[in-house]
Amino acid sequence: MYLNYFLSFFVIFFIYFPSLHAMPTFISPEWLSKNYNDPHLVIVDVRKPTIYKKGHLEHAVNIPVLKDLSDPANRLFDPNNHYKMPSLDYLQKLFSDVGIDKDAKVVVYGDNELIWAARFYWIAKVLGVENISMLKVGYGNWKKGLLPISTKAYKPKPKNFVPRIDNSILETKLSTYVAIGKNIIVDGRPPEYYKGLKSFAKRKGHIPTALNYPGYSNYDINGSGMKSLSKLKKLYKNLPKNKKIILYCADGADAALNFMVLKELGYDASVYDGSWLEWGNDFNLPIEK
Repeated sequence: MYLNYFLSFFVIFFIYFPSLHAMPTFISPEWLSKNYNDPHLVIVDVRKPTIYKKGHLEHAVNIPVLKDLSDPANRLFDPNNHYKMPSLDYLQKLFSDVGIDKDAKVVVYGDNELIWAARFYWIAKVLGVENISMLKVGYGNWKKGLLPISTKAYKPKPKNFVPRIDNSILETKLSTYVAIGKNIIVDGRPPEYYKGLKSFAKRKGHIPTALNYPGYSNYDINGSGMKSLSKLKKLYKNLPKNKKIILYCADGADAALNFMVLKELGYDASVYDGSWLEWGNDFNLPIEK
């Protein structure tokens, strides 16, 4: 009798608290293969449309990050200026059109860099998407025949996506400025940009007190994908877990991948959406070289 009560309790508990069996942050091609027929699965390909057309995962929708997930106002001013999220209304329609709703189980993938898939992941988290994972390898880096491939564009049935903004993982120029000297700030750009030798903005350098943890350090550039959590734990071992960590890079992509890793390792992390493309072009803000 007690066993039946015990089992009934857990059934009810997991029905009313679905986040406890949420999807993992990073998934393998094998995991995706086993779950491919889940009716709630929404697969997102963030690569360029021209590449998507040459071959993509079957039933994957194409949301190219540089086209659909950057503010149109910034693109009109500068076609190479890819930073900041678009408006909430725009994102709500976009997510609805590709079939994302509260029951969706989203899997996002990209190329071997992984950072643009991470950018989509972070934006989805800001919008309140709970069940989302990122494929931990770039497109095609799996055993031949494991996952179905198609060259036909997929048009899913639209759903009703209702955003629930999580401001705890989203930083602004002001909140980042206030955090200098109080919180940990991490720059996800390559060292030559951090040191002020190169820059995509008008100014060179980094935000004062920022530490340099390049986004590419999280994965193997030869295509094998994300590094193991044990290696990543060693990489970030000097970062304290008792302080908030604010992440930025050039355009929010490397910072998004750093965000995913740090969250997986138990850190309190957030992303400064404007990143260096905003900070480096504002001459009223302090910088270090």
